[in-house]
Amino acid sequence: MDPLRKLRYFVAVAEELHFGRAAERLGIAQPPLSQRIRELEKDLGARLFDRGRTVTLTEAGQILLAESRDLLARWDRATTLVGRAHRGEMDALRVGVPPELAGRVLAAIVTAFERRHPELRLDLQELTTAEQLRLLAERQIDAGLLQHPVDVIGLELGPAIDTPLGVVLRRDSPLASKSELALEDLAGHGLVMPPRAAAPGMYDATLRTCWEHGFRPTRVTHARNPEFVLGLVLSGHGVAFEQGMVAQKEPRVVWRPLIGQPLRRRLSLAWPTAAPHPVAARCADLVVSVLRADGVSTLAPAQEDAARPWNVLIGRR
Repeated sequence: MDPLRKLRYFVAVAEELHFGRAAERLGIAQPPLSQRIRELEKDLGARLFDRGRTVTLTEAGQILLAESRDLLARWDRATTLVGRAHRGEMDALRVGVPPELAGRVLAAIVTAFERRHPELRLDLQELTTAEQLRLLAERQIDAGLLQHPVDVIGLELGPAIDTPLGVVLRRDSPLASKSELALEDLAGHGLVMPPRAAAPGMYDATLRTCWEHGFRPTRVTHARNPEFVLGLVLSGHGVAFEQGMVAQKEPRVVWRPLIGQPLRRRLSLAWPTAAPHPVAARCADLVVSVLRADGVSTLAPAQEDAARPWNVLIGRR
């Protein structure tokens, strides 16, 4: 039998810790499944399961489970790449980008990519950080521009870019007369922000920073699209935290910087560690150069990213 199939059978039993449930999951009868596991143990010269009243993994089985998952993931990735090549689909790099990324930034990324990689097509897909993580795991996209904090297990990260966020509020607000604001100045206001499901880490860190700096929103209203954000701000649902360019679209709102820059949006391109697209890392450098071109965004400290890749602080005191 194909060794990879034996490994898939083994993984099913190891995850279920029950031969009957594993057989049902695999769509085969239990006796041939048990026979294949015994054959695998004979091939390896090691007992993989302790079969008593309950099924448990031996130490050798635990090691094989970790190695099997990685090996099977690499094989699945290889077969996917071969299939894409056979269908003529390897001429594209599929990249997820957050919905709030400015149109001019998207255009600059596409233009720079076409100039550096004329042989490839850049397929940009509007996706939240949570959606990107799922599609990266499923190999449905090759790279994703993620918002931190984020769990990056199994992913490689390119350089991170920090962009300070300010406050978007109605032009007729009393706070609009100030040239800059502290978070505590926003007390008594609501807050408009993307739903937590879009980027849980960013969502939680933003609210935590607000609370720590004296701003507890009277209510939180959710909006993903920048135009919807502006509409909710104008209709009195609260203020929003955005980059300065957002307010330029609507004369009835203003943007004010936050004293001390306590809120920052951190972005970095991520791609699978195992069998990545050959252009993914180079695309990360390209995206960084485009994002830094606004004269406001800066390269995030490399040591901080390396030390806490899944828990980058959005708030700073």
